[in-house]
Formats: sequence, C-alpha cells, structure tokens
Amino acid sequence: MPEFPFSQTKASEDATSRTVVGCMSGTSLDGIDVAITRISGTGRSLEVEVLHAESRPWPDSMRSQLLRVADPSGEGSHVSAGLMSALDASLAQVYADVIRSVVHESGRAMGDIDAVGNHGQTVFHDPQAGHTLQLGNPSRLANLLGVTVVGDFRQADMALGGEGAPLVPYMDWALFTDDIEHRLLLNLGGIANITSLPPDAGREDVRAFDTGPANMILDQMASRLLGVPFDKGGAVSASGTPDEAVLETLLKEDYFLRQPPKSTGRELYGQAYVDRLMGMTGHLDAADRMATAAALTSRSVVQAVHEFISGSPDVLWVSGGGVHNKAVMDGLAAGSRGVEVASLETTGFDPDAKEAVCFALLAHEALNGVATGMPSVTGARGRAFSGKICPAGTTPGT
Repeated sequence: MPEFPFSQTKASEDATSRTVVGCMSGTSLDGIDVAITRISGTGRSLEVEVLHAESRPWPDSMRSQLLRVADPSGEGSHVSAGLMSALDASLAQVYADVIRSVVHESGRAMGDIDAVGNHGQTVFHDPQAGHTLQLGNPSRLANLLGVTVVGDFRQADMALGGEGAPLVPYMDWALFTDDIEHRLLLNLGGIANITSLPPDAGREDVRAFDTGPANMILDQMASRLLGVPFDKGGAVSASGTPDEAVLETLLKEDYFLRQPPKSTGRELYGQAYVDRLMGMTGHLDAADRMATAAALTSRSVVQAVHEFISGSPDVLWVSGGGVHNKAVMDGLAAGSRGVEVASLETTGFDPDAKEAVCFALLAHEALNGVATGMPSVTGARGRAFSGKICPAGTTPGT
C-alpha cells in the first residue's frame, strides 16, 4: 500500500521493489496484453525486468459489444446507461480471468503479485471536449483479484486541461533516454503514437503525440477486403501499390496538420473513416487498397516527424502490432533517411509487450507517490497524478 500524502514530484531513489502485472487492451481490440514485471526505483533510476508476457484473444461476444459501443457513427451514439454499466462490470471480470490465467500459467499465484496496472478499454475519447471513458472498473477488478489495482489513468490529466494521452511517454523517458542519441519511439497500435527523446532529456524536454491511424484502419480494411482479422506480416499490403492521389488528399486533412499536443481514436478513425477510405479506393484491387492504408500510416508518421519534431533524430524504434507489418516498416524506412529504423526488439525489449509493461510501470510509480503526468506531451497545466489506486478487500487472490 502507498504512503500518504502523495508526493507530486518524485519518490525516494530507493523506492520499493514490486512484482506488478500490467494489462493493456488497445483501440484496435485485437487482444488483451498482460506482462508480469519486477520493478524497482523511480524516474530515470527505474529498473524493469519482464518476467512473463503474453497476449490473449478477446471473447468474441465481448469484442463485438465493445466495437458497437465504441463506434460513434453507429450504435455507440445511442447506447443505454444500463448497457454501459453492464459492460463496465463484465469487462472487469474478463480482465480478472485473463490476468489470473496468465499469472498461473507463469507458475505464480495472485498472492505473489503486489499490484496490477490496468488501462481499461477506451470506448470514448474526446480531448477537445475534455472527457474520456475507459471501461473495466479498477475497483471491481481489485476485489475480483484480491490485489491492489491502479487504473483510470487519463482523467486527472484531462481535468488539468490536457489531452489525457498518450501515456507511454513517461516510460519512454524513464527507460530509453540516452546521453548522446536523439531517440524516437513509435508505437503502432490501433493508433500510432510517437515520443521524441532529445539527448539527456529532462521530463519537460519530451514531446509525444498521436500521429494518426495504424492497425485500427488496417485491420478493418483486412476484414472487409480479405475476410481475415488482419493482414499477417503486411504481406498483402506489401504486394500492392499505394494510390498517391488518395494519400495526398488524406494527408492534407486537419488532424495530420494540427500542431501537438494532440491525441485521437476511434471517434475520428473508426467505421465511418474506413467507409470513406473504401470509397476513395474503390477503383483499386484489394492489394493496392491495403497498400494505400499501410502507406497512410507510415507517411503520416514521417510527415509528423518532419513537421513537429525538432532536432536530428538518430534512431526510430518501433513497437506494437504494426512492427510486424512489412509494408508499414518499409514505408517508415523509405521516408526516414538518415534515421535508423528498427524494431524495439533490437534493444532487448519485447515490442509486443511494451504497452502492458507501461501500465505496470505507471502503477508502480503511482504506488511510489509519483505524479507521472507529462505536461510537455499533453498540454496539461501541471503534472497530473495518473492512476486511481484501488485497494482490494479481504478476499485473498488465488
């Protein structure tokens, strides 16, 4: 349990070592990622060991319900309060079942776990209006697991006028800042987000933002055009030729040109956007349509780096599901001349586990009493204390 009152700056350098489970389910709804970690220290003295990590598929019925709720152009625009409440509760149960299963598969018991950090499932995010919603109630989850849970990470930053996202830049700064190199870290989940770490960056030197769509668009296109959940390895996308006229039109749209801070999600790049993209590429075959969607991801990243990140980056390390898409990675390399583009795996860090590890780390820092908000990233008026700490009741974990 944390000590009170919380510090809004930093904890002591000899902060407690903890075994923390991180859990993340992203906007693409392609699975639930779980990482079991051992974490000690705080800030740039943090040390993280990933003990076990894996991804579990969504139960089909739950994924379908979440997609309906999160789609602002369809049923999500008129969901009843009762359905939202039921989803919040049932999703906590899904997370509990998955976390418990992964912990047991690793040869551990819930009694070995000090805390869980869970982002929850985003079903709505509107930073310009100042509100957001993640389902999977952390207090309910804590009592289902019998372990303290830290969740609801976006609200405090938004209360201070921030975007509430992205949340990964604190971890990027703590673990990947270098004394000499200017490093870029790109995560290709449902949405693509990038972090810029100048040499020896202090927290206020970090810049990060969502560059635009990634797997959210690619996966919907694959489902419609190929009849599969995703374009495995980007094989179909890599075999096609992108439509330059379509890309030129899309990349001139407001979000890509807007100055950071900025964040986005299914509200902008959901079903209605894919409907439009399908219409704009209707004259192309499936491979060229997929290639155009992949190029939209890579070129929007390259454009964002050129327009919004100062300095001369040395490396671009990529994580998330999109790191396995050849068309996207080739597009990044082609547009990033003078910058080494590589999977985060080259650093020894699992690129598929990064976001789950992030929420373990943010939970650890919350329990240290550290405010991990990043005003230079989100535009908030101050450093928010990110995460709601929910102790468990008396029922032991199993």
